[in-house]
Amino acid sequence: MTELLKISLPDGSVREMAPGSTPGDVAAAIGPGLAKAALAARVNGEVRDLNRPFDGDSELALITARDEADALELARHDFAHVLAEAVQSLFPGTQITFGPATDDGFYYDVKAPDNRPPFSMDDLPAIEEEMRRIIQADKPLRREAWSREALIAKWEADGEAFKAEWAKELPAGENGGEELTVYWSGDDWLDMCRGPHLPSTGKLDPQAFKLMRVAGAYWRGDQNNAQLTRIYGTGWLNKKQLNEHLTRLEEAAKRDHRRLGREMDLFHLQEEAHGSVFWHPKGYRIWRELEAYMRRKMDASGYREIKTPQLMDVRQWTQSGHWGKYAENMFAVPDIVPQVDDAGETAASPKVADDAAWMAIKPMNCPAHVLVFKQGITSYRDLPIRLGEMGCCHRNEPHGALHGLMRVRQFTQDDAHIFCTEKQVVEEVRAFCALADSVYKDFGFSYHVKLALRPEKRFGSDADWDKAEQELRDAVAEAGMDNADYGWEELPGEGAFYAPKLEWHLTDAIGRTWQVGTIQGDRVLPDRLDAVYVGEDGEKHRPVMLHRAIFGSYERFIGILIEHFAGRLPVWLAPVQTVVATIVSDADDYAKEAVAKLEAAGIRVDSDLRNEKINYKVREHSLAKVPYLLVVGKREAEEGTVAVRTLGEQHQRVMPLDEAIAMLKDAATPPDLKA
Repeated sequence: MTELLKISLPDGSVREMAPGSTPGDVAAAIGPGLAKAALAARVNGEVRDLNRPFDGDSELALITARDEADALELARHDFAHVLAEAVQSLFPGTQITFGPATDDGFYYDVKAPDNRPPFSMDDLPAIEEEMRRIIQADKPLRREAWSREALIAKWEADGEAFKAEWAKELPAGENGGEELTVYWSGDDWLDMCRGPHLPSTGKLDPQAFKLMRVAGAYWRGDQNNAQLTRIYGTGWLNKKQLNEHLTRLEEAAKRDHRRLGREMDLFHLQEEAHGSVFWHPKGYRIWRELEAYMRRKMDASGYREIKTPQLMDVRQWTQSGHWGKYAENMFAVPDIVPQVDDAGETAASPKVADDAAWMAIKPMNCPAHVLVFKQGITSYRDLPIRLGEMGCCHRNEPHGALHGLMRVRQFTQDDAHIFCTEKQVVEEVRAFCALADSVYKDFGFSYHVKLALRPEKRFGSDADWDKAEQELRDAVAEAGMDNADYGWEELPGEGAFYAPKLEWHLTDAIGRTWQVGTIQGDRVLPDRLDAVYVGEDGEKHRPVMLHRAIFGSYERFIGILIEHFAGRLPVWLAPVQTVVATIVSDADDYAKEAVAKLEAAGIRVDSDLRNEKINYKVREHSLAKVPYLLVVGKREAEEGTVAVRTLGEQHQRVMPLDEAIAMLKDAATPPDLKA
């Protein structure tokens, strides 16, 4: 008698099934409702197709739409395959390459037939309709294993040069040998894929996706290879989710910091300094206010501010380990000797000195802070030492990755490093958690805390990593943040190469998350750069080095603030906090008097005495996101009052000028300076 398989379910029950049974068979045995709702299965922890037979006794959890993360991943993967099938159906001769799921959708890289130009936005409506036809046809998605040779021959015969090339290089299948897996859509289209997939195309909602845009791409990301077209889409489980996502995108477009930066005259970017920011007076005022705020916070928390060089010898970066990890993202130059002609003019092509030392512009501040720490003899009594720097750094980010203020090549960090004993680590990290919490609350952000654990490639011993990871866990527990209220989560493999790290993920006004603050417990860099202190026993010991930042970078944090507040920054951060605008020229002298009193009270104020209608002035200053507009006419001048218009409100309030100044002064006080 054939021995039955024992399938253990999440509720603790065990079902006995015949050999060759599938998760779909288990779902059907439990009931028709579950059989209809099931999308895939988690078998012994691995997500698999519903119709893939069990390998033996197994633990099974069926995946339905309620398991949103898994269900979305599956749906987006399938949308990508349906996209590729639709393109080939409409445009025979199209070659397909890769098509992964993304954080909010999917894409597929394709090469248009030789007899037509690359795909464009004009092609998307027809492709969408064909995708809906394929989905509504409810075509079964069926997994097959092919020999490598047979699959390569199939691709070459079909003119799929990219697929054939990739099939030659893919690692062997699960059972060794030379088998690769494909998935059929019905009986007339297949793609090479490891899976898993939904049971059929009909499990997708035909109204839950939208093709968004096209972009150029290169085969395997190499610009020396063939150019392809990448078609992007967004995919969801139902139309409601899609509509909510499209609404978020629309709101995000309104809040785009690049557009608002132009409208508010804060900054600009241009090719002459690609990846760096030209700050205008109003934008730099925001920077200065943030910098002053952070200095007050750091001073109150026992940090000492330093300034370190932009250029350091490459040998220093080699010793620290950064040159081996980040060299391609660093700007390095040789120490050069200019060639001078007889007229004393510098030649166009300087020559490199024979004994030239290569110098690198710093991509981070850490090694320089160790060098400051190493000056003189440090006793255990001196620890902890907290060194902070508003440090300007440069990283050679890829051209295509640059994005406004969010991703730049030159940036300034609110950086600091804490040198402490092992016994002090947990308390220092706990204190930082409290400091970060106070900062983010001052800006009105909620956040989640995550612990990024050791990556596969790393420096340092396993014992040191065990200790460093546990110290961060203990500190978060002491801070009361290791719970669902703070979204506590551990992220295996996502730590830095030298240390685990705590990450703060802010949630903005429209639900997007931004990873900003971090603290890392590092035992590697002090060892590599020979940092020591003299302990109570009179012997030399290595300090633990805590790398920490709260804003992350000023550029990115300002971009986040602009989008979070949709340009309507808190009054204390607003570049111009109020404008005194006249209705008639008879009020000009009173307006000037009001401006002088506001300036004396420390309010950032402009005047608008132009011969324009007041409604025009209101619209203009509202577009510039000025928090308060003080309107004065002949009556206000006679009575010593102002009509106060608050940004975003329809009505105005008339009050004495001194009362308005007191109100503005309170609103303009930074949160850390309020009683």
